[in-house]
Amino acid sequence: MARLQLIRGNSSRLADYMDMEFDRYTISLLLLRHDAPQLSEEEEAELQDAHMVHLADLHEAGQLLAAGPVLGAPDRELRGFSILSVDPEQARELKEQDPAVRAGKYRVEVFPWVLPAGLMTFSPGHLPRSMAQAQAD
Repeated sequence: MARLQLIRGNSSRLADYMDMEFDRYTISLLLLRHDAPQLSEEEEAELQDAHMVHLADLHEAGQLLAAGPVLGAPDRELRGFSILSVDPEQARELKEQDPAVRAGKYRVEVFPWVLPAGLMTFSPGHLPRSMAQAQAD
């Protein structure tokens, strides 16, 4: 997380300026591709587990702060949401290394995100490395 400091105000009087700090994150959206390959159930399960290993590795490296599926209709485009502690360019590089993205099932979009400093904190946690582990937790 990087900090950004903004000075606001439109008056020349110093007292009218407000000094505010922001925490910077990167948001990544995981989107189902319209031209995604058709996979067997076994291939789909293997790809999902590889996707989860990738996310767990990013989390353990401190680059991924939070991630999870976005629930909804089976034909929805938005499938996952992540918050990363790296700049948007690095986030895109990391997320494009996801086996499910490389396989053509998903595409990613990344966006810089700023919040007032200290508004959100992330606790150490554990991301499952497979669907079996997720269902056992």
